[in-house]
Amino acid sequence: MMSTGALAAPASPLLQMGSSELKGALKSRYDTAVAAAGDASLRAAQDSRWTWAVEAKNQCGIALGFMKSGTRDADSINKCDDFVARLAAPPPPPVPAAASAPPALDCTAPAVSIFFDWNMDTPLPEGAATISQVTQSAAQCGWTRFGITGYTDTSGGTGYNDALSLRRAQNVAGLMAQGGIAMDAMTVSGLGETQLKIETADNVREPMNRRVEVTASAN
Repeated sequence: MMSTGALAAPASPLLQMGSSELKGALKSRYDTAVAAAGDASLRAAQDSRWTWAVEAKNQCGIALGFMKSGTRDADSINKCDDFVARLAAPPPPPVPAAASAPPALDCTAPAVSIFFDWNMDTPLPEGAATISQVTQSAAQCGWTRFGITGYTDTSGGTGYNDALSLRRAQNVAGLMAQGGIAMDAMTVSGLGETQLKIETADNVREPMNRRVEVTASAN
């Protein structure tokens, strides 16, 4: 499962710029990220650059918001620059078909994380692919019970996050049901912003905390 990567971005040279130049640099990066995040072909291809684009759009937008009040928020500026740099990096070349061998079926009971964009209850494309892998392996591996638990980051109110985490878990369960898993074989719950994968302060949009965790067992 692909995650959104580094949590503490390296210090960006943007922080050395004057205010006017910094605003222009942030706006340019924001526009680049918005264009990439709206690229349907990039998302449909399950290209990791789409994930970087979404995060870059969020962080650059936050940085620009702070700039309106004359504040330089180093964290969002660093992350804005870092995610845009990842977005600009070329994807790794595809492995030639002749060199690829089908992977052996792994029947180790899975404990996987499905990640979500901020304030969204549908999985990122990589998550949908992971769900498909789990459901396709279930019958062959003899998995009969599944735990589906949703979580959020710390942005937003507790009640809202509890409901959002449950919707995320329910949507993952729905996708698993489409793949052939019986609904009564799944235990679905939402735990909101509890049990953070990455500890943060309140009101922090941490990508790795926006998740659904799926476990499976043979009994």
